[in-house]
Amino acid sequence: MPLDATPPPGLVSSGAGDPGIRRLRRRGGFAYVDADGRPVRDAATLERIRRLVLPPAWEEVWICADARGHLQATGRDARGRTQYRYHADWAAHRGLTKFERLREFGARLPVLRARIGRVLASGDEPTRERVLATLVRLLDTTWMRIGNDEYARLNGSFGLSTLRDEHARVRGDSLRLSFVGKGGVRHEVAQADRRVARVVRRCRELPGQELFQWVDADGSVRRVGSGEVNAWLAEAAGVPLTAKDFRTWHGSVAALALTLEACASTSPGTPAAVVKAVARRLGNTPAVCRKAYVHPRVLALADALAGDLADGERRCALLERAWVKRPAPVAGLSTTERRLLALLATPPRRAGRPAR
Repeated sequence: MPLDATPPPGLVSSGAGDPGIRRLRRRGGFAYVDADGRPVRDAATLERIRRLVLPPAWEEVWICADARGHLQATGRDARGRTQYRYHADWAAHRGLTKFERLREFGARLPVLRARIGRVLASGDEPTRERVLATLVRLLDTTWMRIGNDEYARLNGSFGLSTLRDEHARVRGDSLRLSFVGKGGVRHEVAQADRRVARVVRRCRELPGQELFQWVDADGSVRRVGSGEVNAWLAEAAGVPLTAKDFRTWHGSVAALALTLEACASTSPGTPAAVVKAVARRLGNTPAVCRKAYVHPRVLALADALAGDLADGERRCALLERAWVKRPAPVAGLSTTERRLLALLATPPRRAGRPAR
């Protein structure tokens, strides 16, 4: 379990290596046995299993014996992939923890960007450090998913770390990425970044079809995976960060920018409209975007501002209370990023609706 993934009060850590309940196929349905092979007959336990809604196609099903376990069940789907069912309280806790971490991510972002800038300015030889810095620069500027080998192998869908040479074209100082991502979404990404383009060009010259590879001291070519990217991120920033944090950060920044733009134009910038626009940019559904990529504080501000669109003075007062109208200067962050950081640093009661 990750360091930032401690179960909240009321739940206990659990895993498929623990003694648990197994699901056995029987004519017309399933039977369940405990770790000692005895049939499970407890009505409350059977009802808990029913509510997990485990797909019939799953094989090697393990079910947590403890109703308080943060991980409630695992199984292998028809493609052989391990799937998981978590306790509802765990899912809610993880979402909250992720958003709580966003303030720290924003605070460390200038340090990370400065490190990337220094690495890329040092040359274009495809060393491990330089290739990782290039990948993270692209995560920051394109908002793309990091990708994983399983999706690339089974679905033919790619993310930044799994791109192949055929997905990249370099012309002068410009880079164009063209590939099919998660959900079959076609991505066409153009970047005018001389240093990134130079490193990618050198990567394409290496043997093998994977794009992001590096050459070690022995001259061996090694590829970069998503786990290596996350490890480098944590080391470079000095705090546990992941590639997905970039999408959450930029989704929240974009949502705040749209909220403030709607406020300035007195158009009805409702939270639903903001989420829909950000979802298009990220390539997600609005439901997924709202749940995973836009900080609840931004949506709360959008809702409060939408209620005061007819009163410019009150809108200004609300923005002042949220500390987003004139944020403190922070080197390495855009104005809207500084506004988001200011909003996240504001106690919720101060960012709420002003008294009438």
